[in-house]
Amino acid sequence: MNTLRIDQLHPTQMTHGERQIRRKVAEYRALNTHDLEMSIAAKPIAVVLGPGGEPYVIDHHHVACALARIDVREVPFVLVRDLSSSSRAAFWLTMENNAWVYPYDANGRRVAFKDMPVHMWDAVDDEFRSLAAFARSAGGYEKTTVPLADFRWANFFRAHFPRPCDDAQFDALLERAVVLARSDSAAGLPGFIG
Repeated sequence: MNTLRIDQLHPTQMTHGERQIRRKVAEYRALNTHDLEMSIAAKPIAVVLGPGGEPYVIDHHHVACALARIDVREVPFVLVRDLSSSSRAAFWLTMENNAWVYPYDANGRRVAFKDMPVHMWDAVDDEFRSLAAFARSAGGYEKTTVPLADFRWANFFRAHFPRPCDDAQFDALLERAVVLARSDSAAGLPGFIG
């Protein structure tokens, strides 16, 4: 299986969920060497090659960040598209048209493509991104193949709740988020259960 160095990978989102990464780090550290290798092989990083052959991650950002934190240097990848001969403008347009990029900051504001993070670990924490993932894990909604679905849920929660400042506030908010996710207010969001 082909691999890429994590330090070569470029994120296609401004934010990630720090709590998600910490949870994945703990899960990976609990595995023995064989099981860790099997887990890494089971989730290759989805990549689009950009101008100059630079690899851009379009799925499994949290996996790559967590693996970097446990000193894994290389990850298997699956090449989704080769846009290496594209101009930078054409590259970003194609990425956006395919919902392979999410150029919005932790407050939901759009940023210029030139301001996207360079390395996986340069993305900033968005508590609502973690809240969306944890709410899904707690049964608030179902995982779906709709592109960028967790960001839609994060923005939904951002519109309804104050940003949590600590673990206790996050835990209390999680219970409310699961209830809200299953309410009629969330109808129409990807993975809605009701």
